[in-house]
Amino acid sequence: MAKSADPTQNGETVTAATESTPLLSAPESIATRPNGHAKPPHPNGHAAKPLDHDTQSPSPPSETEREGDAEEEERPMPTLQILLLCYASLAEPVAYFSIFPFINEMIFRLGDLPESSVGFWTGLIESLFSLVQMALMIFYGRAADRLGRKPVLVFSLAGISVATAMFGLSQNLWQMVLARCFAGCFAGSVVTIRTMIRGSLACPTDLNHAPGAFCHAPFFAQFPYALASFVAGALCLTSTLAAQIFLKETLQTAAQKSASDPKPAPPLTTWEVLTSPGVPTVLLIFGHTMFLALAYTAVSPLYQFTSIENGGLSFSDAQIAVFIAVAGVSQAAWMLIGFPPLQRWLGTGRLLRACVAFQPFFMAAYPLLNELRRHGYEKAFWGTLWPTLIIGSGVAMSFACVQLALNDISPSSAVLATVNALALTVNSGIRAFTPVAFTSLYAVGVKWGWADGHLIWFVLIAVAVALYVDCWFLPKAAEGNYGRKKVGGDGEGEAR
Repeated sequence: MAKSADPTQNGETVTAATESTPLLSAPESIATRPNGHAKPPHPNGHAAKPLDHDTQSPSPPSETEREGDAEEEERPMPTLQILLLCYASLAEPVAYFSIFPFINEMIFRLGDLPESSVGFWTGLIESLFSLVQMALMIFYGRAADRLGRKPVLVFSLAGISVATAMFGLSQNLWQMVLARCFAGCFAGSVVTIRTMIRGSLACPTDLNHAPGAFCHAPFFAQFPYALASFVAGALCLTSTLAAQIFLKETLQTAAQKSASDPKPAPPLTTWEVLTSPGVPTVLLIFGHTMFLALAYTAVSPLYQFTSIENGGLSFSDAQIAVFIAVAGVSQAAWMLIGFPPLQRWLGTGRLLRACVAFQPFFMAAYPLLNELRRHGYEKAFWGTLWPTLIIGSGVAMSFACVQLALNDISPSSAVLATVNALALTVNSGIRAFTPVAFTSLYAVGVKWGWADGHLIWFVLIAVAVALYVDCWFLPKAAEGNYGRKKVGGDGEGEAR
């Protein structure tokens, strides 16, 4: 008689890799939700309910098991591990953004190009990092699933440390291109958080106006852009050392598994992960969210710099810095203070839709701010700007929501790194073309003078509305109603 496809009918136990750090993967031997409750059995059989080995049939949890579950739920959060992961995650964005303050001047000087050609090479060199990163992202995810999270992360951090420092030693365009591609090769396993190195760390070509003793050294006279690259590389190196020394591995190895455990099913292929129920939809929503965020990030500084007559705010460098600082502090406050209780109260899906529903109004505020300045309403402008920026920064909670949705929709904890690799591949592809596309569109709108130069904001509003529609298709398994009571005396059942 043929065996049933359901492992619970054949007396089999399906296991997966065990994780101990929630930021890297689920904490149980089967796919779990962030609150520790097991996911319902997945149609592909990779997250089945454990069976009693003596009776070969499902059995209710014993008193000892209940006590063990309670002890597991009371386990304190691994704060040090989470902080180490946060610090390690700084390496990739530092490597990506550290060249932005000086790349134009570097290309102009070392490339011996006319000023009109600098923009093309700048866009090419900036994009190469993300293009190479995108090509290797899935490879890093699969390697992390097979070899372990820690060795892959440390390898990536070490490589990106060296590659970032090397960029400042480039003496011509092709060396810059190769150094940038080299950095992208090692950026495949680091979670993206935006940051940048101050432009003042690049030594000026006129050493009479150099800010410090470093720039007077003969070495930095020959390589004036090396200091900024070395500082960025050093920061990446410190995260490498911290990860190597203090970070704990979270993927259970074969030697750590009990000899009595049955051989686990082979891991899903990348295509099987990609076509698992709900995964394509969540990846689409994730990509749409990142697309809107990157488009806004590219346009916002340009809008602040542009003259009032052309649809901008005519901000000085200092005002732009204050704007960015206030936005950063506001986003951090929303994420640290607002997100946890709101997510417990609303659930992931509802909070995501609430954030996205506000985004069209947030985008619409920018042309309004320009019109206030254009018509001389300065008090109204400043009175509107800061509340809009502080409250509007709350839309950043959507980033955490889509990340939780990715974790929830993963078919198994054993392929969680692959799911995240797919998401980061999408993100890298978007990051490779979105800034150039939207800054060019902004320039076209200003050149045409359409709607007082506000064409870009109408496009962003349309993108935000489309994202809101997409969010209504979020799979039920990714709604994330963790804080809601369960129906049934044994703690199982649908969330209310």
